[in-house]
Amino acid sequence: MKLRQSNLDRLDRREFDVLIVGGGINGAVSASSLTSRGVSVALIDRGDFGGETSQESSNLIWGGIKYLESFELGLVRKLCLSRNHLIRSYPSNVREIRFLTTLRRGFRRNRFTLFLGALLYWLMGDFFTRRPRPLSARAIGRTEPAISTVESPGGFEYSDAWLVDNDARFVFRFVREALDHGGIAANYVEATGSTFDGERWVTRARDRMDGRELTITSRVLINACGPWVDPVNAVDGVSTTHRHVYSKGVHLIVDRVTEERRVLAFFADDGRLFFVIPMGVRSCIGTTDTRVDSPDAVVTPEDRRFILDNINRQLALPRPLTEADIIAERCGVRPLVVETGARSQDTGDWTSLSRKHAVELDRDKRHISVYGGKLTDCLNVGDEIAEQVRRLGVAMPYSRIRWYGEPPDAVRDEFFLQAERMGLDAMTAPESSERLATRLWRRYSARALDILEDIRQDPAMAEVLIVGTEYIRAEIHHAARSEMVTRLEDFLRRRSKIALVERTEVIARSPGLLEACRILFGADAQRRLDEYFAERDGASGPRVTASEISSAPQRSSARPTGP
Repeated sequence: MKLRQSNLDRLDRREFDVLIVGGGINGAVSASSLTSRGVSVALIDRGDFGGETSQESSNLIWGGIKYLESFELGLVRKLCLSRNHLIRSYPSNVREIRFLTTLRRGFRRNRFTLFLGALLYWLMGDFFTRRPRPLSARAIGRTEPAISTVESPGGFEYSDAWLVDNDARFVFRFVREALDHGGIAANYVEATGSTFDGERWVTRARDRMDGRELTITSRVLINACGPWVDPVNAVDGVSTTHRHVYSKGVHLIVDRVTEERRVLAFFADDGRLFFVIPMGVRSCIGTTDTRVDSPDAVVTPEDRRFILDNINRQLALPRPLTEADIIAERCGVRPLVVETGARSQDTGDWTSLSRKHAVELDRDKRHISVYGGKLTDCLNVGDEIAEQVRRLGVAMPYSRIRWYGEPPDAVRDEFFLQAERMGLDAMTAPESSERLATRLWRRYSARALDILEDIRQDPAMAEVLIVGTEYIRAEIHHAARSEMVTRLEDFLRRRSKIALVERTEVIARSPGLLEACRILFGADAQRRLDEYFAERDGASGPRVTASEISSAPQRSSARPTGP
């Protein structure tokens, strides 16, 4: 909280080279790319960083194999190379994973044709991943017993990539790097309107936590508001040649349906690819593709039935999955780019619209709008934004710097050497899905050295604090210091994935939750707990009050707590 307050004070009545409105993946990579090049940047978001579309993805980094069917070969080639680039740049976070695709008899394409498509996909990715292979129905049954092959002629296996952690965590990585390079960022700051005086933009903003009014001045304004780009431009008087239409995507989180770490791919009733994606001890299933008119999407009973009906038809489970098996839900909209004059009927097959992005420059107003996009293409967005800002006359002292990627091998080796000498992996909790040293490096990179120092000073800092999760006490302290956690949901849903893999009532009864809140929020801990669970009163399942939580025994931390 101190970090956020300091940034708020530095936002007000100061001129920046660039103000970025919107802290999803497009805004985050733009901030990281520009600050690394020496540009003075402010970044604000009306909610938390990565708090909308960027937290509702499939966690997949893929080259868009489905776009082969619509012959968008240029887009597939670009996305495959972007995927490869992310795997090379973030080897701890983005990893190759096998996709096992099972077909049903009567599908619109036969197995041989689809396998040829997988070979073409492999070729277009420069043979970077493992080779695809065809599979008979019998081979699929042996490879993955969870799949029902009764109505299947077989399928094939190919490779793409996935985020080992959650998508919002990956987004915050870029925000944190922008801060490290001198950027100013603040969540829960809403832009209420911007005006251009011929030389600079003056943006009126409001701190949504306490109502404080702010004025932010910048030479360039970037609208990276994701699905809300169009309404924000309308308020600011900016006209564009692009606009968004929206597709709602829903995923359900359930207990793990297979022990294998691979993605199970099928074709749903609407013809779209449909996945079972590993998520630690859980599985993420979906997605839907529903045309909606507003970015404010919610999960409906029809969405749940669609996903459950499809997955139960494709898997041979001991018993069918029901709504009672749903642990958590993900729901967001895909902002799809069309030309401004296009009517809805001009967009063709709804499910064939691609996730391409468009960066639109208004040179006269020094304004940039970012449309569409996806996690796979994020580094390209960062580079394109930097080029457009350069064209607007903003100096970039470090224009040739490599602004992305994990720290040098020497830093990584030093971390693992220290961790080994400390015996860190012996402190790994039984419920953890990977070694503690590996997880800390993946999540925090060079900052993991600070966490090692916390544990060195107090071994209790290596204890899992919220029982049933992997998150240790030192991580909570780190989040309080460095990750601008403003509300409890920021930590449970975005800095971590606790709220994605545990039911609300399980989290509520977890010993250590109140201590975690005290570390994050100090004297405001109880109010933050009340706020978090009050917002979930409409959720299914038994409700647990904050007073029940506070009655659980808590450990008194040996280190200072609070914001």
